[in-house]
Amino acid sequence: MAAEPRGSNGTVYHVKAGPDGTLLSMKDFSLWYGLAQALFNVSMTVEKGLVTALIGPSGCGKSTLLRAINRMNDLIEGLKCSGKIVLDGTDIYDPSVDVIGLRKLMGMVFQKPNPFPMSIAENVTYPLKVDGIRDKRILKETVEKALKAAALWDEVEDRLNENALSLSGGQQQRLCIARAIAGEPEVLLMDEPCSALDPVATAKIEDLIDELKGRYTIVIVTHNMQQAARVSDNTAFMYLGRLIEYGETSVIFTNPKVDKTMEYVTGRFG
Repeated sequence: MAAEPRGSNGTVYHVKAGPDGTLLSMKDFSLWYGLAQALFNVSMTVEKGLVTALIGPSGCGKSTLLRAINRMNDLIEGLKCSGKIVLDGTDIYDPSVDVIGLRKLMGMVFQKPNPFPMSIAENVTYPLKVDGIRDKRILKETVEKALKAAALWDEVEDRLNENALSLSGGQQQRLCIARAIAGEPEVLLMDEPCSALDPVATAKIEDLIDELKGRYTIVIVTHNMQQAARVSDNTAFMYLGRLIEYGETSVIFTNPKVDKTMEYVTGRFG
């Protein structure tokens, strides 16, 4: 395979630029859990309004990187970081940053649907109520707007007062997406959002990601390479805590520039 230009960290880059530029950038970002280093000098940009997929074998650091973006890793004892992650010009690891305020800019959807044991409507309005919003008109409008954006409104508009746990798994995950976007975040982080769902529910989530693209900047971790190929604009391949190649998804899956990427996407390991 022909040699390609590499960054100072060895990563090969050929990224599709977003029409509105870069929203998030990482520069030589490393992370340790105690003495164990999990991420090594990761440098990449996340383009505004596009979908960026993080792929790689288990333990490669993709979920660690995703959780570093909204500083969820801060809750782990012995955590240490170096380098920068910059959002809208602000280093999110600067001591002056309000972490709670930062997380409000980052909607998070987890691997397993995790609706709260309350009504469908209360799940959606929860982020607003935490912020002290009590205006019933605003809350009602947010419920309809977020559920429509999550392609769930038509299925639940007559059930808004029912317990969210009565929904199917796929509906619960779409509800979690509605809850994540109710507070109008800048970034939507998704950690294996379809791994617990059947193929029909997975297809609905993938369609939803396509609909949300543009309104939100989406970063998704997935083990499913076909899913990454379907939903993302750019794909980052990680291996052993390092970013190996980061480029336009169509190139990553059809003509990757690094041998290790080719081996992974063709199923030779992982």
